[in-house]
Amino acid sequence: MSTLYRLAKGFPVIAITGPRQSGKTTLAKAAFASKPYVTLENPEEREFAERDPRGFLQRFEAGAILDEAQRCPALLSWVQGLVDERGRMGDFILTGSAQFDLMSGVTQSLAGRVGRVELLPLSAAELAGVHQQPPSLEEALARGGYPALYDRDLAAADWFPNYVATYLERDVRQLIAIRDLTQFHRFVRMCAARSGQLLNLTALGADCGISAVTARDWLSVLEASYLVIRLPPYFRNFGKRLVKTSKLYFLDVGLVAWLLGIREAASIETHAARGALFETYVVSELVKQRFNAGQPADLYFWRDHTGHEVDVLYETPRGLQAIEIKSGSTFAADWLEGVRKWRQVVGEVTLPPLLIFGGEGSYEREACRVRGWRLLDANNLDQVG
Repeated sequence: MSTLYRLAKGFPVIAITGPRQSGKTTLAKAAFASKPYVTLENPEEREFAERDPRGFLQRFEAGAILDEAQRCPALLSWVQGLVDERGRMGDFILTGSAQFDLMSGVTQSLAGRVGRVELLPLSAAELAGVHQQPPSLEEALARGGYPALYDRDLAAADWFPNYVATYLERDVRQLIAIRDLTQFHRFVRMCAARSGQLLNLTALGADCGISAVTARDWLSVLEASYLVIRLPPYFRNFGKRLVKTSKLYFLDVGLVAWLLGIREAASIETHAARGALFETYVVSELVKQRFNAGQPADLYFWRDHTGHEVDVLYETPRGLQAIEIKSGSTFAADWLEGVRKWRQVVGEVTLPPLLIFGGEGSYEREACRVRGWRLLDANNLDQVG
């Protein structure tokens, strides 16, 4: 909550966005318990806000939590006028599940007045902090981080189909006009099969029976719903031809596993997608760390035309941090081939590379820090951002 409290000292409005069921409402209520709570999913409240926005807001002399604020985008202009008049920091807390409507309204009506927090499902560090970290890597990959799978007696195989159905039937229909939801569902599954891979919109569209333009538009919907993220390649003139295509990642590995038809955690141990699932898991954890600190993702990858690759790169004040991701449980020297080539090519000071693998422990090999999957938090990774 420290990021929320920090932003609430400097902005009159706080916007908490993220995927459906990631815990936005719970976080807002816990962090700002003294504020009244109103959800614009309630038809009566929404009708009141649309019909008489001034009267709706004047009820809240000490501000309020306005849940699912994207349901009434016109209200944001009135929020702007009220917070300008009051001049108080942390006055209104907005939450929303879709970037499109809420963030476009924020950009247009509340520019310079809003502090933004993007809340993804629970991180490994958050689960470990409440002693809920899954007992095995396979269980972690199968369950992901949605709070409902940890605060209820609920199996992932029972929860995910209902989550996907709600997303398709409700959120997608609100965002864009899709006539054939079955085709869109196939598109989501095909994207899951490509998590951790270079993104080829033409091939993706062909596999789904849609054009590359439609595939691009539908992918934007998944991004706006916080289901996926694209990692761009890191561009520098290193004297080599570099891959210039983004890589696609889902932001919850449990959802990917379910979309791939995985129903038992034990099957992941020998599943063909194990490596892609683990890479998705690690990348999503890195994104969560940055979002939870109130920072943009700003993660990249590097790959040259010969196939040498570094899975994740990010810039720090002290240099570039390279991260290699391997799902194996026993360290192998050839795992470092990509970062070796990277350090030869860069020709500038970089931080010691970091290798995250599917085993246990924390040690160094060939000037590379090696960390097991249980140590996926900023402190154990020794992040220097």
